Amino acid sequence: MNLSEAITVRRLQRWDKPMDASMNDADVAWLRSRDPFASMDPKSFPRTTPLEGILRNDCRLIRCEAGEVLVREGDYGNSAFLVLAGSVSVMVDSLSPEQLGRTPKEKLSWPEALRRFLFRSPVPEAREPSQVVPLRTNSSGTIRTLDDRQAIFLQDFDLVMRDYEHVSLGPGELFGEVAAMYRSPRTATVIAENEATLLEIRWQGLRMFRRDQVFADTLDAHYREQWLPVHLREIPLLRYLPEANLQRVVDATGLHSYGRMEWDNDYKRQRKLPLAEQIGAEPVVAEEGRLPTDLIVVRSGFGRLSQHYGASHRTTAYLGKGHLFGFEELAYNSLRDENLPPKTLQHSLRAVGFLDTLSIPAEVFAEAVLPHVRRSELPDEIAKLVTRRDQAATADENAERRTQARLPQSKRDGGSDLPIVTGTGFQQTELLEFVVQNRLNNGQQAMVIDLNRCTRCDDCVKACASVNDGNPRFARQGLIHDRLQFVQACMHCEDPVCMIGCPTGSIARDVDTGVVMIHEPICIGCGTCANACPYQNIHMASIRDRSGKPYCDSASGKPITKATKCDLCSTQPNGPACASACPHDALVRINLTESAPLSQWLDRRS
Repeated sequence: MNLSEAITVRRLQRWDKPMDASMNDADVAWLRSRDPFASMDPKSFPRTTPLEGILRNDCRLIRCEAGEVLVREGDYGNSAFLVLAGSVSVMVDSLSPEQLGRTPKEKLSWPEALRRFLFRSPVPEAREPSQVVPLRTNSSGTIRTLDDRQAIFLQDFDLVMRDYEHVSLGPGELFGEVAAMYRSPRTATVIAENEATLLEIRWQGLRMFRRDQVFADTLDAHYREQWLPVHLREIPLLRYLPEANLQRVVDATGLHSYGRMEWDNDYKRQRKLPLAEQIGAEPVVAEEGRLPTDLIVVRSGFGRLSQHYGASHRTTAYLGKGHLFGFEELAYNSLRDENLPPKTLQHSLRAVGFLDTLSIPAEVFAEAVLPHVRRSELPDEIAKLVTRRDQAATADENAERRTQARLPQSKRDGGSDLPIVTGTGFQQTELLEFVVQNRLNNGQQAMVIDLNRCTRCDDCVKACASVNDGNPRFARQGLIHDRLQFVQACMHCEDPVCMIGCPTGSIARDVDTGVVMIHEPICIGCGTCANACPYQNIHMASIRDRSGKPYCDSASGKPITKATKCDLCSTQPNGPACASACPHDALVRINLTESAPLSQWLDRRS
């Protein structure tokens, strides 16, 4: 390439788009006079990202009023909040969806579903008035404009504060940092108790503030004390650990993150790279052939398991939340005879986009964890080692062990063992590489069509349109690999980046079903979710009443739009209409966050 003919432009920098363009020198100076920023040493920060620059570009000041819902339990977010003045309440008791402006959709009865099918509205995207705005229009329970932003206020605020248990946070206290740093759902709803001033800090700024050692130590201590024991107890492998052993694991566990949390921004570019380049660009967490030093637990994000294949690597599986890496090798090395060589890692682990992990050191695993892992949870090879180790037991003990082994699991210990999910053991295929390369492994309910059976009749699309006011929530198009088409329909992702940034929390995941739904009465039509979806599965639609008249905003006179997407036909009595209508059993909604469901589905069809 001839550089003399190149077009010179200025490359966009991250701080060219500050979080709040109105943040000025006076605001920064005021923040620097308050803790924790007053005690931070500016020398801890590099010249390219000074403390004042982080405050100016990665933070924004928010004025809240009593009853404003700041974060909702179950939401995803990419920012934390520091209370500067006033107070907020963290709800210990969960609030109902109705109180937060989310009216749950009730399932239709068969007669009602049939009536709606026979007497469909001729108007696409027709809505009743109650579906356009909240039923409540007073000051407690509606969307209001506050300082040029949309805010939603709690219904029956005074009653909730009186009857529900809550914890107050005052100036200097931080909340939301765990969800922001580790891409996890909010664990509680937070509401402003009175007029309060908050500093919202996006996760990039929060990470930069950790350069101050005191601030970093405070955050780590809070996480280890409050949240790490909870997260460790969620791992099946550790559920029977004695408290003393669990505390030892808590004290020794390392917290590590790899890749970019904003993986969706790079998705389109990276998926077009050749496979070898894509794998080479992914951060290496652990490398094949090395001795394992830690048991790695995936806390969030996704990892690629691969093995050397010629001059490159071949994908063998992918790991998601709760999966383990290095368990079999560590267990073998802990139980092997001294005259046997240790086992090295059989796979490499790489971060796909973003990967957040917990690392339990090998010696802590061997001494505090492995003795409490049940025999039935061990891989076969490791179980044989344990059996040989126990052969020195007395005849009576062996007889008792055999007797217990013949009993049903429920009679043996009152519970059922859970399999250890490692992500390994599945067939090595190009399909795995295709799924990971296109980030389809993010989908909990992906729509997959077997093209060998599909006759292109479009009955699936017609069925979707029949239950969605004449406007189907997907088109029969999408990525194709061999005989499979991965259709562009909402996958109800494991990492739903569409939920980040919604100003009213109208897009949320149902706790019971895992379905990501849009609660239209509080959707303001801003398009944030549609722009954030890396798969382009959310669309904005102008809405009308049953007679065809468009709804318009009373203030601006502009047509009102709402975000629309697949909701898995959550109100229909027979589940997703697309799958039910396929006459050739060619379409399935399937969980791609693990390798097994897709492999098993294909095996049944072979």
